[in-house]
Amino acid sequence: MANLVAPQPLLNLADPPEDGVSSVEFSPTSPDVLLVASWDATVRRYDLDRARPLVASAPQPTACLAATFAGDDATAVVGCVDGSVRVARVDGTLQGSNAASLGAHDAGVRCLRYDGQHNVVFSGSWDRTIGGWDPRAAQGRVATAEVPGKVFALDLAFGGSGTKLVVGTSDRHVVIFDARNLSTPLQHRESSLKHQTRCLRCFPDASGYALSSIEGRVSVEYFSDEDQPRKYAFKCHRAGKVVYPVNAMAFHPVLGTFATGGSDGGVSLWDGAHKKRLAQLQPFPTSVAALAFSHDGSKLAVASSYCFEEGEKDHPRDELYVHTVLSHEVTPKASAPQS
Repeated sequence: MANLVAPQPLLNLADPPEDGVSSVEFSPTSPDVLLVASWDATVRRYDLDRARPLVASAPQPTACLAATFAGDDATAVVGCVDGSVRVARVDGTLQGSNAASLGAHDAGVRCLRYDGQHNVVFSGSWDRTIGGWDPRAAQGRVATAEVPGKVFALDLAFGGSGTKLVVGTSDRHVVIFDARNLSTPLQHRESSLKHQTRCLRCFPDASGYALSSIEGRVSVEYFSDEDQPRKYAFKCHRAGKVVYPVNAMAFHPVLGTFATGGSDGGVSLWDGAHKKRLAQLQPFPTSVAALAFSHDGSKLAVASSYCFEEGEKDHPRDELYVHTVLSHEVTPKASAPQS
């Protein structure tokens, strides 16, 4: 039986975006610095140790679908619905005129990930391509690869044998690249889930990835042939016969346990190795659209933002929460799997 967490550890951030939250990401070096992209055409930086956390709200030409820190806490790369990939200053010094275009895809940029080892930002677009970008260059595209569908999810696995770029697309394709060479994929797989991919996140130890879908399931997959017998899928974010999309996932960077967020407004924390749920957070006002752990695993950012699963209707305002992570919520339990 999962532990229900009281709302006490939650911080509800002032000055949330005015439209749907697309992505949340903590700084790779500070557990107090948070980057947020939104459909209100802003990318925002929050500093949680300030009385007023909003440090910068950098406007973009159109809705922002993704954002990632690139090199430092003052520089963000932003992907927009018009296909543009832009660099924005988010230190609060250049409000209103602080973005420069690196280039563009032919359709919206759904996801971004930064490879700090090689100073490359990878973008995944609805135009069925992956882009590699140098955030320091005026025209920053350094690589392009075609994939078999619209990109819905993308992540990096940093391992001793090199960095893998894992891409989830429409029609349930999963394509795995060597991040240093996008010319030929290492593997081309089909999702083991029967419905559309919603999120994909790589394990911190780079041995595999988790993938979620719109029909309330998560699959746990491995890269190596030897580990294939270990893969499995499980149901979550369901209420009786009602099934909710699993919109977001995030791995604890130290312990390897992970969180899922669904359109039921729920966040669950899981021990994937032992197939157990460790905890559930207090339900949020509406769909959980995005999740992120801080680099030390001490905080979990949660975007409560209606994802229009039921079309246009009245819904709670968009909110950003930061949950202080408790040990029992993320520490693996070496016990038998639940049935």
